[in-house]
Amino acid sequence: MKRTSSGIVALLLIGVMMFLPTHFMIRSPGPVFNTLGEDNGHDVVSIKGAESYPSDSVLDLLTIYVQGGGQNRITIPVVLEALINPAKDVVPEETIISRGVSSEEKNEQNDFLMTSSQDLAVAAALTELGKDFTEWLTVADFSADTNEKVLEPKDRLLEFEGEKITSLEQLKESLNDHGAKPATLTVGRPDKHGVYSNVDVTVHTKEAENGERQLGVFLGSEYEFPIDVSFGLENVGGPSAGMMFALAIIDRLTEGSLAGDHHIAGTGEISADGAVGPIGGIAQKMVAAKNNGATVFLAPADNCAEVIGRVPAGLDVIKVATLSEARHALEKIAKGQDPATFTTCE
Repeated sequence: MKRTSSGIVALLLIGVMMFLPTHFMIRSPGPVFNTLGEDNGHDVVSIKGAESYPSDSVLDLLTIYVQGGGQNRITIPVVLEALINPAKDVVPEETIISRGVSSEEKNEQNDFLMTSSQDLAVAAALTELGKDFTEWLTVADFSADTNEKVLEPKDRLLEFEGEKITSLEQLKESLNDHGAKPATLTVGRPDKHGVYSNVDVTVHTKEAENGERQLGVFLGSEYEFPIDVSFGLENVGGPSAGMMFALAIIDRLTEGSLAGDHHIAGTGEISADGAVGPIGGIAQKMVAAKNNGATVFLAPADNCAEVIGRVPAGLDVIKVATLSEARHALEKIAKGQDPATFTTCE
């Protein structure tokens, strides 16, 4: 009788444990959007201020579903199902949501990253096409109190000691060369109506652990483009659509169809200078691409380790490190080159 009771208790405990929340998250294939098409009646990418050309290409951006984490933890049976599903991946929660960050805060971060990726996509596309635009480094927030009393969020960094600031690298070099001495920084500062005026402030720097001089601020970028690009996607966050947005803009601004009549999918963050960065969930995105009819997949070079062994049958994967590489690959495919002949991850 005691053994029977102990067995029942053990089974009950196992049953309870099976439905306790876990600290895992699951990635699975999500919706697919043609950047040259529409979503809910709106163009995914639309351009004003320049002639926009039609295209026969399909350039898909890809998303993933994420289950679990934060206030939406998943149970062990859900995790076990995902472990035996080849289209899904189970990952520790902290690889997607940092400790102390709520699900709502993570969603806000993803919304910000999507907006930022759209600006970067426009900048990268215009850079690739050789078209001029204006970029400013701006004060986004403060990492230390070094210059909190003299700088303000949204300040545009214009000149350091009378020399025009042209890039983050050039600013870093100027700060290091100047050393610990106070310096004059010219900023563009908006008033309450958004009108900018130039202001000279005296700034100080502190030496970081790596020996570089720092202003104690988080820097962002602000752009003024010669065209107005609008993005019609809703409820999609994160930075991974950047490269495909940039390719769509290039396609729209140039005559003909960038990839001919081919169905292309791809993913990757984009920088203003056209560098393609890695993303999460690439295995699930390849599955989504294949399921949606794509025959070619553009993969960031830095994701290759996750691509190997996970490519769906019938999908040609092309490794790209820059927007220029992606553009020229599509142009060659449009002219008839076999996608299987391009550099891949394997």
